[in-house]
This record gives sequence, C-alpha cells and structure tokens, in this order.
Amino acid sequence: MRAKPLSLLIAGFLWMAPWVAPAQDAPQPHPRAASEEAAVPVAASDDPDAADTAAAKVPLDEIRRYVMVYNAVKQAYVDPVDDHALMQSAVRGLLLDLDPHSAYLRKEDADDFNEQTRGAYDGVGLELQQLPEGGLRIVAPLDDGPAERAGLRSGDRILAIDGKLLTPADADVSAPLRGPAGTRVVLRIAREGTPQPFEVPLVRETIRTTSVRSRMLEPGFGYVRVGSFQAATANDFAKALDALQKDAPLRGLLLDLRSNPGGLLVGAVQIADELLDKGGIVSTRGRALIGDSRFDATPGDRLKGAPVVVLVDAGSASAAEVLAGALLDNRRARVVGSRTFGKGSVQTLLPLDNGDSVKLTTARYYTPGGHSIQARGIVPDVVLRPEAGTGRGAPISEAALPGHLQGEGEAMEGDNAGEVLPGPKPVDAALLELKKMAGGVARPATAAPQGAARPHAKAQ
Repeated sequence: MRAKPLSLLIAGFLWMAPWVAPAQDAPQPHPRAASEEAAVPVAASDDPDAADTAAAKVPLDEIRRYVMVYNAVKQAYVDPVDDHALMQSAVRGLLLDLDPHSAYLRKEDADDFNEQTRGAYDGVGLELQQLPEGGLRIVAPLDDGPAERAGLRSGDRILAIDGKLLTPADADVSAPLRGPAGTRVVLRIAREGTPQPFEVPLVRETIRTTSVRSRMLEPGFGYVRVGSFQAATANDFAKALDALQKDAPLRGLLLDLRSNPGGLLVGAVQIADELLDKGGIVSTRGRALIGDSRFDATPGDRLKGAPVVVLVDAGSASAAEVLAGALLDNRRARVVGSRTFGKGSVQTLLPLDNGDSVKLTTARYYTPGGHSIQARGIVPDVVLRPEAGTGRGAPISEAALPGHLQGEGEAMEGDNAGEVLPGPKPVDAALLELKKMAGGVARPATAAPQGAARPHAKAQ
C-alpha cells in the first residue's frame, strides 16, 4: 500500500504528529464508534512548500470570524471558560458534522481504542454510537459480556448513566461505562416497542473478548462464530478450522458474523484469504493516495473448496461486511440473514502532540466486484424474516445515522429481494442452506478481479 503526505486544512491551526493508524474498528468504549479500519502508517510531509500550500488554503475570513466568537466567549460568557477546554471543544466541533465516525479522542479514549484490539478492557461490553440529540445507541452487545447477559439489544438507547441524563453537550458520554472490574453501573434504557424507559444494573468486568468460537453442528458440518476482529482473530480462526477438521475434512462451514461490529481490517482480510484460492478481497478509495489500497487472496484454501454459508444481520458491520462481501463477490459463499449495517468507511487515527488523537474518515470500502459497502451494506442471497415474538424494533443501520457519509446507491429498493425464508432459527436455516450446497453441487469457479495479486502472510 502506498503512503503519501495528506494535506489537511486543519494543519493551519495545529501542530500535528506524524500520521499513524495503529488500530481499526474494534469494539469501542468511547462515543461515536461504529467501526474503524485503517492500517497504514503515513508519514507527515517535511516539505515546507507543501505546508505553505496547505496553510494558504485556510479561509482567512472564516478564521477571523472564529477568533471573534472565541474572544466573545472569553470576555462575555457568564462563567469563566478555560482556554484548553474551549480549544478542545472547537476541534470537536470541527469534526462533529463531518460524519458519525470522525471524532476527537482524548488520550484516555485513544488508549482504550487501541487496548480493545488486544482483546481485554474493563467495562460492560457494548459497541456504542453517540446520538446528536443526546444519549447513546447500542450497535451491538459483545458476546457473553455483562450487557448481553442482562438482555440489552442492538438498537436500545441509553438515556442516563447512574442517574445522570446524557446530553449533546457531553464530550465523552460513554466514559462512565468504563471503570474497575467489580463496580456497579445503572443504565436507563429506552427500547422501541416498550412504552416506558427502564433501568438495567450492570457489574463491570474485565472483558476478555474471545473473538472466535467453534463447534460441530452435525457430522461434517462445522460452525465458527467470529464476534469481532482483534489482533489474534485470524490465527484463532485458522486453529478452529484445523480442530474441526482434525478427524476428517469438513463437508461445509457455517461462518456466523451476526452482531460483529468489525475490528482490525487485517483480521477480516486474512480470514478471507484462508477461504479463497484467488481473487480480490477488498479495496479502499479516498481523495488522497493514502486512502487507496487493495488486498488480494494468495493461493491456498484451508477448506479445499468445501461450501461456506455466512450468517449476517443488521449488527454485522465494517470489517465483518468486508469479509462477507469478499466471499460473496468471489462466489465462495452464500450469505444468509438480513442486510448488514452498511459501515463502509475507513478511519485513520492521527495522534496529536498532547497525546490526544483525531479519528478521521479517509476512504470508502469496495467489495471485489466494485460495490461500495457504505450506507448499503451486504445484501444476503437468502433473506431471513425476523423471528416472531422477539419484540425487536426496526434494525439500525449506517444509512439511518444523522450526517452519515453518503453511499453509492444506498438503500436501493429491492435490496432484500432475494429468496425469503420465514424458516426456523437463523442457524438452522443457514445449516439447511449449507446442506443444499454440499449435496453434490459444484462450487462455481472463483472469479479474480482485474489487477495484480498482493501477497501477504496467511495465519498459521
């Protein structure tokens, strides 16, 4: 992947450290997070001419207006305002209306962001989205965390934490959810279809997110659940496949990506590579060259061509959508479930000299067939109707988020026009589809998109 300097108007205001991107789209304890997948160190430019060019683009009239407002606040606001706090608020405002995933992260939040990619943190196990009108929306509860065990669901809204109402003015509304393991926190929850908000007490734990779980569904048919993409996920996936095939090759694999909020892009790319013999996996495109990248499969299919079914839902986001899209477009798997979340943008983490960071959207994801994931998601081959009596409201999606980055042909009618099964439970329906695929029907040949393959290491 090529790395080039990226000119930013903000460079006229702030001295910035070199571009790096240490983590992607992991389950996040800080606000506005749905998923991040940047993976490219980017060097800052040492060219003074380039810096002068960037500074020259700063709109001076707008800067003057900003200074006037700043001075008015300093001189006339009813209470004294700290310079540092005021400048931080200004920078947060600069990012606030760009899209739901660009954000200013305090050092503690940036550290938490990186910490979760290592698979452990103290909290309640929630993937969250901050709402402009105040409060937090649950994107997905993490597998076997306190929140999931308490029955919290995707789409629930957190109105208050320990009795304190969440407002749009709160800079870090999710911070109170973090804390030492064993301590208690009470959430006030609003749920669609439930007339009154209700309280849910939770006890914080050290969340050690086991991202890969596996078992045999029936003789010859394996099941692997990937809950998120962390540093060790691809390696754990390879080990799980080897364990399932210890006695005999699998006749088929069910890959469960439901409520997977994403994580490290490299994990999704490596898992796709384990199941593909050739073909594209994902590409990214942005305004600057640092946003352009492409990943292709290398020879070797760990399942030797055995059929694969990928199970998804509206909580499958970002890196999970990249994996599902790669297998779907290469005709390596059939996708069963409901349309995915549609988080198809790439965020790059920009550290600042004070330890804080800026998380900035820099590119969009594209499947091997050239389709944008953003605000549209992955459309299943087989659509499953929601189970009756679940009490769940309409699923949330990227396209429903205020200020979301516009997608190409987002929310097109007929997206869920595939075969619709009222069917049994999702896993049973997916297993039935897998059995049909394994019933002697040959898998179509993988079609490799144009372009040279980029070799990379497979997980061992």
